[in-house]
Amino acid sequence: MKNKFKLIAGPCLAESKELLQEIAETLNPIAIELDFDFIFKASYRKANRTSGNSFTGIGDLQALQYISEIAHSINRQSITDIHETSEAEIAASYVDILQIPAFLCRQTALLESAGKTGKIVNIKKGQFLAPDDMKKQADKVFHIGGKEVWLTERGTTFGYHDLVVDFRSLIIMKETGLPVIYDATHSLQQPGGGEQSGGLRQYIAPLAKAAVACGIDGIFIETHPYPHLAKSDAATQFPLDKMRDFLHELADIHSLVSKS
Repeated sequence: MKNKFKLIAGPCLAESKELLQEIAETLNPIAIELDFDFIFKASYRKANRTSGNSFTGIGDLQALQYISEIAHSINRQSITDIHETSEAEIAASYVDILQIPAFLCRQTALLESAGKTGKIVNIKKGQFLAPDDMKKQADKVFHIGGKEVWLTERGTTFGYHDLVVDFRSLIIMKETGLPVIYDATHSLQQPGGGEQSGGLRQYIAPLAKAAVACGIDGIFIETHPYPHLAKSDAATQFPLDKMRDFLHELADIHSLVSKS
């Protein structure tokens, strides 16, 4: 049986339990309607803020508990990112999938610590890394006993404060035989350049549609009911009230590609 299309979605950061509940309870019925495999995401802490003055979280264990509780309440898997080897076991006791941030995707010890937990590991491709090098990063997880690895494209550095998406990378990573995800929001960040990263939210939908047309296995998207008020990545979070129409468009494209 063919695997369902993966929808990794949620807010950038666990700002509050109420926010997590609102987003999860909005997205889950849409995912059921479209028969998507919805994985609820949120970072429990932001470890790579542009400015040292930026908000980083409500407390690690509190955030992890909220993410876990809310994902379980809708009978869905959860995912969060880890930044250091010591975080792998802690996060794994709360969530189903561990995510390796793009900046850390070559950190062997971090990949191995994630693999040792036995959880699914989603590795984001570094902005500096060629897509064919991602197989080597996945192998670090497999060699330590990891069972399942996903690969996620999130753009390539293009100058100092911009990213560009090379859609060939999706096809190249698919050649590994591993599930390939497209990160529709971080691919459109404009890193640094001020107190916080900027972004080009207006291009999220068209680039996501292009990625789905390439035959990917899933989409990663951050969403917020009030993006301009988000405490992290405000410039690239997709409006929650527009998610239904957006996801229906992706489902239509995925259906056509699956039949070809």
